[in-house]
Amino acid sequence: MRRALLHLCLLLALAACVETVPAAAPPAIRAPLPDAAARTRFETVVARMEPVIERECLRLRAATNCDFRIVVDPRPDLPPNAYQTLDRSGRPILAFTLALIGDVRNADELAFAMGHEAAHHIAAHIPRRQEDALTGALILGVLAAASGADPEGVREASDLGGRVGALRYAKAYELEADRLGTILAWEAGYDPLVGAAYFERLPDPGNAFLGTHPPNAARIATVRQTLATLR
Repeated sequence: MRRALLHLCLLLALAACVETVPAAAPPAIRAPLPDAAARTRFETVVARMEPVIERECLRLRAATNCDFRIVVDPRPDLPPNAYQTLDRSGRPILAFTLALIGDVRNADELAFAMGHEAAHHIAAHIPRRQEDALTGALILGVLAAASGADPEGVREASDLGGRVGALRYAKAYELEADRLGTILAWEAGYDPLVGAAYFERLPDPGNAFLGTHPPNAARIATVRQTLATLR
């Protein structure tokens, strides 16, 4: 029992120090984009969105690094995707794959995606998910140790608890990012509802238990409700 608890504490201590983001940010927008029109659209949206994003970040989370870097992930084999991460200094990175930039149909879709990813940073979703994972790992790990599991059993329970904990609020975080992303796109002069039409072209994840994303209909409804308050 004592060995199992010691093992659990060591796991949690290590988990708090693990790098959960890429070691280096992807290169900036020097990678070739699908065409000249896509490049112009991307650069225009960045120029309009970045000051709004940074202003709102400073207003809502003054203690957070709000010096955003918006880049193109140049790897040609990646599917349409956008993601938010941090570099080693804690600077927020918003990255967009070549496929996504080529797949969006208008500036509104790109602006909404940009606002959504920025919202993940402003709402501190990375550290919040880390805390959720640690809580889940601690609960299941302690329960396993108390039930007499050996150190390997405690490790497996902690790993499972961490995975479940990280997903517990994942869908809520996505909807929170949709709400704030709607506000950011709106303040930059874009139409978030036109932007959210991109969801209609994505496979619907449904409402799976411990899924990473909410149903597309719920996301579009969130944008509509937020937009109604803005108007």
